[in-house]
Parts: sequence; structure tokens; C-alpha cells
Amino acid sequence: MQRDLLNLHSGVELQSLVGLFHRSIDELGTFEPVASGALEEPFSRLLDHDAHMTVTVEAHHGCPVDVKVLEIRHDEDFYSRKILLTRQSDDTVVQYGIVSIDKRAISTHVFEEIMAQQTPLGRILINHDVLREVKLNQLFSIAAENQLARYLSVKSGEQVAGRTAIIECDGVPAIGLLEIVTR
Repeated sequence: MQRDLLNLHSGVELQSLVGLFHRSIDELGTFEPVASGALEEPFSRLLDHDAHMTVTVEAHHGCPVDVKVLEIRHDEDFYSRKILLTRQSDDTVVQYGIVSIDKRAISTHVFEEIMAQQTPLGRILINHDVLREVKLNQLFSIAAENQLARYLSVKSGEQVAGRTAIIECDGVPAIGLLEIVTR
């Protein structure tokens, strides 16, 4: 499964990312694919772009964010984690995410900082001036259920939005992402 996550030609698969930490996608909610340009605001501004979510959510919320790592796993050449981004101003959760990193595509000192779990991934890549390109794969409108509703502190059935994307580092597909945001 891990080897298929980061395929430049087909993008990153939602089910593969979710399956790293959940038995079923239903634990998170009902995902409806949405075309670029079709998400309502502020979701469109937060997700429909090829930029790092760390920078985007910090600009939207007007403050830096912290990462809270909920769970990690190591599979062969991949390090994956389930995370929350929280506002530094009040610890409010602003993003839920699943990240899968091909360790072979990241330098040792950058990977060590990622493993320290102290700084959001996007900030680490920016701080180390890693040549990176974010490639948006798919946008989703999501009716949050069960675990996702609890993580984001929203009511069951409330609409949130998300995306899958790949980050290429130095021209190599290196990181598969699922990023889900609240308003």
C-alpha cells in the first residue's frame, strides 16, 4: 500500500491515506469530490491552491499554528502521522491532517526535525529552504462524522472541507497529504 501513495502520475489516493490510521473513511465523514473553483468561502481560499497549508491557515487565522501529533507509523521507507494544527493564540484546532513522507526524498537533518514533532511540516520545509512544489490532487466537501467531528470540535454532519495533495521536494514526489479545515 505505501509504495502506491506517492505516484506523480495518479496523485495521492484518499482511501490509502485514510487507511493508514482509520479502518474506514466513514470514521471521518462523507467525502464528496468538488471541482476546483466550486468550494464555498472560506474553504476555497483555504484549500484551492498550490501553497503550504501552514502558511495559508496562519494567514487566515491571523496567528502562527502549532502541530499536535496524534499518532505515527513507520512502514519501510515511509513515516506517516495523523496531526492537528492548532492556533497558538487559543489552542483552537484549525486543521486535521494525515501526512505520509517518503524518507528517501528528505534530507536527514530535515527528517530529524520532522520526527521531533515540534513544528508544522510546511514551516520546516520553508525554514530549510527545501525546493518544494505543492500539487493539489482533489478537493472535497465533507460532512464531518465521529472522529473528525470530535477532532475539529464541530457537530456531527457539519460541513467542512479538505484536499489531497502531493509535495514534491527537489523535483521528487515526497509527501502525500490529506488536509481538512474548519471555517
